[in-house]
Amino acid sequence: ERAKKLFGCDHANVQPLGGANANIAAYFAWMEPGDTILGMDLSHGGHLTHGHPVTIMAKIFNFVRYKMKNIDTGEIDYDELEELAKKHKPKIVLVGASAYSRDYDYARVKEIADSVDAVAMADIAHTAGLIAGGALQNPFAHGFQLVTTTTHKTLRGPRGGMIMCKEEYAKDLDRMVMPGIQGGPLMHVIAAKAAAFKEALRPEFKEYQKRIVDNASAMAQEFLSLGQKLVSGGTDTHFVLLSFIERGLTGKKVEKALDRANITVNKNTVPFDPQKPLVTSGIRIGVPALTTRGMGTEEMKQIANMIDRIINNLDEDSVIDGVRAEVSEVCRRFPLYSESTTLSGLRSS
Repeated sequence: ERAKKLFGCDHANVQPLGGANANIAAYFAWMEPGDTILGMDLSHGGHLTHGHPVTIMAKIFNFVRYKMKNIDTGEIDYDELEELAKKHKPKIVLVGASAYSRDYDYARVKEIADSVDAVAMADIAHTAGLIAGGALQNPFAHGFQLVTTTTHKTLRGPRGGMIMCKEEYAKDLDRMVMPGIQGGPLMHVIAAKAAAFKEALRPEFKEYQKRIVDNASAMAQEFLSLGQKLVSGGTDTHFVLLSFIERGLTGKKVEKALDRANITVNKNTVPFDPQKPLVTSGIRIGVPALTTRGMGTEEMKQIANMIDRIINNLDEDSVIDGVRAEVSEVCRRFPLYSESTTLSGLRSS
């Protein structure tokens, strides 16, 4: 009931153990082996469960992929998406990603899905908290029939998954979750999901999500001013994606250098990446945890400058040592646990 209220949907199944399980159940509820799903290309931000060849889903269903039209702005090629839909007649048109930092034209996607009698599905695993907090568009507001998510990312709940849908799809969906792909539910995790949804329904959570977007935007602008290359030229969401293709650096090397300075990011593929997935030419940097600790736009600029210094001095021990000391100072000012830290991540007077 809290999930339905939070996302404005008819039905919610809170049993999936994770986002992958949620997607698998959703696929099998609507499709037969060999049917087609139209989703975002993984190199342009899509997720493993959206058709990566190493996944079991790619051996069962036919995945067709669309891309960004302009990686400098993040604009998706919706004309290509429409052409692919008309050509391949997918059963599901899927939006959502793990490394795409812009919002979607949900209305256009729904129109395209309707034109080929496909289900419009959104995987909002990485942006669910932003959507629940009103910082990003809600796909249900544009008529999407099916939405999957994790509960442990921007929703700030326990590790798990969830599927939401319109009422007419509920019975098939529930049957596919259990007994279709899962056995007994993890009731302690479901209880934790309920607690997280209760927090997300509070006004403070909306303020927290707004601050996440402000913080990510401030960090993105600082990186741009420092001359770093950002995929899509900025962000509408909670993270930024840096590309090092033009500089010939690898995400793996940058990630390890930042680790030495006690800054945790993850290496990430970028569009037209010449490196292998375990090496990559980019890094992804998220700000929700920093925002929960109470950090604001000034700290985001400071952190961007620290990261920039490391990127420009990957093998300089003195620079890494200096940044590590600065990281410690920031962490002392914004402890993980504090009586003055509220639900929203704001500091009380």
